[in-house]
Amino acid sequence: MTTKKQEGSGKITLDRKILSSIINLAAKEINGVESVTNSSRPWYKKMLNKYDDGVEIKFEKNGALTVDVFINIYVGFSVPDIAYRVQENVRNSLATMVALKPLKINIHVLNVECDKEVENA
Repeated sequence: MTTKKQEGSGKITLDRKILSSIINLAAKEINGVESVTNSSRPWYKKMLNKYDDGVEIKFEKNGALTVDVFINIYVGFSVPDIAYRVQENVRNSLATMVALKPLKINIHVLNVECDKEVENA
């Protein structure tokens, strides 16, 4: 869980599932992303974390946030362009929805789906 102090006397607590959901939706919004997946993760890590959906969130000791997103893309799209757009959308979504600024956003392209070709937009 993540806790943020507000200017008043209260605090806001966020569950990792909420952050994971925001990141997952932000990645899927990008044209060319087929899916966010956990298919590359070892079976024992999938068993330990039921909510692992292709997003890995780490909080460093100094409070810095590191995000890893594992995606599949459609054939015909530029891998560096898709990765950059996913990074920017995740960064903007976290900043606007929960006022978090991640230190690193790592995008891992695992697969290129060839069965459905999508026109570049």
